[in-house]
Amino acid sequence: EPYEPLWFEEPTPPEMPEEMAKVARAISIPVATGERLVTKYEFARVLETGAASILQMALGRVGGIMEAKKIAAMAETHYAQIAPHLYAGPVEGAANIHFAASLPNFLILESIETWDGFHSKILKKPIRWEAGRVLLPTEPGLGIELDEKVALAHPYEGTKLHLEMNDRPIA
Repeated sequence: EPYEPLWFEEPTPPEMPEEMAKVARAISIPVATGERLVTKYEFARVLETGAASILQMALGRVGGIMEAKKIAAMAETHYAQIAPHLYAGPVEGAANIHFAASLPNFLILESIETWDGFHSKILKKPIRWEAGRVLLPTEPGLGIELDEKVALAHPYEGTKLHLEMNDRPIA
């Protein structure tokens, strides 16, 4: 393909894996999906239909690290790779880092985070990157410690997530 894209993300709505599989068979680049899927059964359907060879589960949506590990294991049996999706800040980011480091079929750590500003201040020791690679924290647990003073000084006051999905087609 021109420009050598790493993947084609959700060429069809993710709840239509049979249609996505048609696209996957018609192109030479891998298809990716998963950030809006919730259960291992939805991911199994994606894998069984051949809809995608890169899964992008969001740990906060699929039920955490253990459930994501089950999905990743299913993906491995289909020679699919994992590119964990991240949209929920540094705690989920740290979980993604450890999750990714534990996988034999890990591809890339996707992130919309810049890891600066508020996200670096809320952690006592910020997540570090070097030469385009995240440095795996060595501290216990997720390897991060929240600065509670910063968190308390910035309470969430909204009623909605910043990435709400429209559940009806736009007409």
